[in-house]
Amino acid sequence: MDTTSLEEIINGCKKGRREFQEKLFKAFSGKMYAVSLYYSNNKETAEDILHNGFIKVFQKIGQYKGTGVFEGWMRRIFMNTALEHFRKESILYPINEELAYKSSAMEADIISNMASDELVKLIQELSPGYRLVFNLYAIEGYSHKEIANMLGIAEGTSKSNLSRARIILQNKVKKQFNLSERKIK
Repeated sequence: MDTTSLEEIINGCKKGRREFQEKLFKAFSGKMYAVSLYYSNNKETAEDILHNGFIKVFQKIGQYKGTGVFEGWMRRIFMNTALEHFRKESILYPINEELAYKSSAMEADIISNMASDELVKLIQELSPGYRLVFNLYAIEGYSHKEIANMLGIAEGTSKSNLSRARIILQNKVKKQFNLSERKIK
């Protein structure tokens, strides 16, 4: 069993030593692949983001000063790599008016009983623009203003993309569980 500490691995990567890069990849590839999947709709795109993300980690590891959690630092690089990928594809849908939508009554326990992989699969079925904004807002916790700045879009576009994503996800959950629309009183 390898007893190399994370600090030793990071220092080895800073020196450009391949054996430490392999150890870092083995230690974090699973978690970073999961991050990559959040932002992609297929395994091929997720693998591209994973590989490009690790290249950037190895290029920028000298900038890591040891403050904060290393995994969080890496996660940020992977998220930015995914954002770059989707910016190139121009997948955001600008909508100038706010979307008004009705909130449907769904039993809360249905979503809580869904397996996480089922929920991830439904999110992956969203179009890239909706999925990107949904993940940044709902999973990463960014505000619409922050998302707009990151993506170079209007704040209203971020809000409308999130609104559409929620509607689509609600409809997918209803369809999956054969729920009919119920009126809220």
